[in-house]
Amino acid sequence: MWKCPKCGRSFKKENQGHYCGKAPETVEDYIASQDEDIRGQLQSVRQVLLSSLPDATEKISWSMPTYWKGQNIIHFAAQKKHIGLYPGPEAVEFFSGKLDQAGLKYSKGSIRIPYSEELPLKLIAEIADWCVKTGNHA
Repeated sequence: MWKCPKCGRSFKKENQGHYCGKAPETVEDYIASQDEDIRGQLQSVRQVLLSSLPDATEKISWSMPTYWKGQNIIHFAAQKKHIGLYPGPEAVEFFSGKLDQAGLKYSKGSIRIPYSEELPLKLIAEIADWCVKTGNHA
């Protein structure tokens, strides 16, 4: 077991990512709680999703920014080396060719966008639009 030196919580994995203290209640709080050097990228993803999903409600679910319209549509989260985008397995399967072209790694339901790479904002918008139009959600 690994114990966080900041908050004292114990985890199975060493250096387990978590929130020390109270989890953020808003997407603004979530982004503000991240390292300064990645906040701009997170804000860019947020703006694309807000534009692509104007009728969705923005909230925190599963401790990450979530866009909801009757059910969860898509999530994103800051990870150690990448932004995780979570549109669900059907979306990942549908967009696998474009994800391969963009050089992005993915697995069932998740897409990893390295911080060192340019954000594929048009592709993120296309995925979000597809999720809401097809009813395939995270």
